[in-house]
Amino acid sequence: MQRAFRLMEVVGAHETGAPAKRLARETGLPLATTYHLLRTLAHDGYVRRLDDGGYVLGDKLHTLEAGTRDQALLARVRPALAALRDDLSAAAYLTFYDDGEIRVAEIVDGPQAPRVDLWVGFEDAGHATALGKSVLRELDDDARREYLSRHALPDLTPRTVTRPDDLLRRLDSPTGDGPLVADLEEYALGTVCFAVPVYSGDRLGSLGVSLGTDRFARLAKSDPHRELFRTRLLPTANRVTRNLSFTI
Repeated sequence: MQRAFRLMEVVGAHETGAPAKRLARETGLPLATTYHLLRTLAHDGYVRRLDDGGYVLGDKLHTLEAGTRDQALLARVRPALAALRDDLSAAAYLTFYDDGEIRVAEIVDGPQAPRVDLWVGFEDAGHATALGKSVLRELDDDARREYLSRHALPDLTPRTVTRPDDLLRRLDSPTGDGPLVADLEEYALGTVCFAVPVYSGDRLGSLGVSLGTDRFARLAKSDPHRELFRTRLLPTANRVTRNLSFTI
């Protein structure tokens, strides 16, 4: 591993590429070892062989670098998600809309706030989750229809909306909840979710919580208008957006 890391350091020092013999000389590695490591690294995408025989860093390394930046950003917002979980006794979630897909970036749960069983991936269930609908609600009409053209709307529970036109009407209908979006057993029976939008610069996402229908019923007796969720989620979303907008 030390030899491979050293080799990648030297490859990275040559932006236009360097041949194996030069890399072997600069690393002090035997030429046969250098060729073997380069083949392995190229196969896994960490380096790339150019047409002239030189080697440059590959896309895999840039992907790892981007992932490291994302983890640093997520570390900034985990305390806010944990506070939301503890405040509502509900699992907290963060999603982002990347490359046309709604993906879960972080889940903060606990013994008293278990996460929902993600039995269907969010990429295929954006229409049935509060987190997904929150993202779709923020998209413009063209982006929504482009998303719907690539995604079926599977029937996950008897409450799931499966017709695109019905979904679009619901997304546009005023509810009195402002930016708060609900999933009332549309993704999984026995679970309700609430979500609001967040941003990381221009990157759209959503922040939400999930809880069982029994607990929701108890809360609804004292808060029939969902003010509890709105007053907890919106300030947290603003705080998360601010933290995600800082540059590393």
